[in-house]
Amino acid sequence: MKFTSADWQEVNGTSLQGYITATYDQLVERFGQPEGGGDKTTVEWCLKFADGTVATIYDWKLDETPTSMYNWHIGGVNNTAVTRVTSTFKQGATV
Repeated sequence: MKFTSADWQEVNGTSLQGYITATYDQLVERFGQPEGGGDKTTVEWCLKFADGTVATIYDWKLDETPTSMYNWHIGGVNNTAVTRVTSTFKQGATV
């Protein structure tokens, strides 16, 4: 599914909905460069899908950004965020 970068206002109020196991490089290849970290993250992708679903992909409470396989957090307003992120990731196309 097509997506664009979302701004912080659009993803405000999202919370943990699920996980995706991937390397940092795999996520960059699929979703582009992440935003800088926040209070408890080192990096975060903020995404808005064609159907209006917003999602975030982020690490949580780490000192450094993980580069090897990691269970990245997926945030959203409901489980649709997990579905959109995982299905888009599995498509394997690059940004």
